[in-house]
Order: sequence, then structure tokens, then C-alpha cells
Amino acid sequence: MARQHVYVICGAAGSGKTTVARYLRQHFQMHRVITHTTRAPRPGERNGVDYHFETPTSMAHLHLLESVTYDRAQYGSSMEGLAEGWRQGHDDVIVLDTKGALTYRRALGDRVTVIFLTVSHLATLAQRMSRRGDEPAAITGRLNSPEYHRDLHLPHPLRGVAKVIVNDDWEATKRTLEQLVNRNQ
Repeated sequence: MARQHVYVICGAAGSGKTTVARYLRQHFQMHRVITHTTRAPRPGERNGVDYHFETPTSMAHLHLLESVTYDRAQYGSSMEGLAEGWRQGHDDVIVLDTKGALTYRRALGDRVTVIFLTVSHLATLAQRMSRRGDEPAAITGRLNSPEYHRDLHLPHPLRGVAKVIVNDDWEATKRTLEQLVNRNQ
């Protein structure tokens, strides 16, 4: 039977969470956990690919591990979303904030590997957001948000549990990820 493991990627905006998750999916055939939302699809978004688009009623019937309401819409990740990859015999990968990472670890224990990404110089985070095309006003908003400041630091309950990766050099980060995943298999 498959291990039914999930890799939770967290860290501040610009730390490389999406890049790391994509690498784990491609290099280790991990399954991306598709989250749920009650908001309407944006142009080009597809149900079951970008999100599982839900009604408030269907959302209430899910086994949510974590959820948040943002701009009058609910977002969350579920045991059903995790089970999709596990049914196929794959480990899962999901990008969450540090609060969500802590929730996953408490709910699933050793089935969760938390990877906390950081950088040596905080200015790098804003530079990366700019390089990826974020609007200056959006960057300023993120840098001033309480969530950004919370996700700059690993929560105390995850210290000694999470794998901290200083993502300054992509080749070194890939080597660390490979060692981590190979050790967990």
C-alpha cells in the first residue's frame, strides 16, 4: 500500500513555493492537491484543474483540513483532495501558508513533511515578485500584509519538525529536495 504522504510547501511570497511544488510534481510524480473554493471560476479556469468549484452546500459536506474566507468566498483543502493522489499511488504536494502547514501537521502527523522556504536576504523576495510580473501595488500590498510577515518565520510548533531550505541557489535547493524525498521513501 502507498504511504499516503503529503509534502506541504510554505514560506513568504517570493520564496519559491510554486517552483518547488512544480519540481516535486515533475521530478517525483507527486500529485498536486487541488483545493476547493466557492468563488466563481475566472476566465480560463477549469473545474478539477485549477480548483474544485463548489457551492456553499457542497463545501459544507467536505472534510476540510483547513479553510479561509477571502473576499466573501471560502477556500479550503480537503481529505478528498488528498485522497485523489493517494488513490493513484502518489505522494501529494500542496502549497499552504504557515498556518495551514501547522494545521496539516497536527491533523496528519508523520504523514506530512513540511518544507519551509526562506532566503538569506529579504530584498530577494520583492525582487522575485517583480521578476515574475507582479504589479508594484500588489507587491507593496503583500509586503505590508500580516500574512506575509507571519510567513517570514517558521511557527514555533514547527521548529525542529519542518525542513527549512534557504532557497538562494536553485541547484542547491534541488539537491536538498532530492535528498529529503529519497530519505522519506
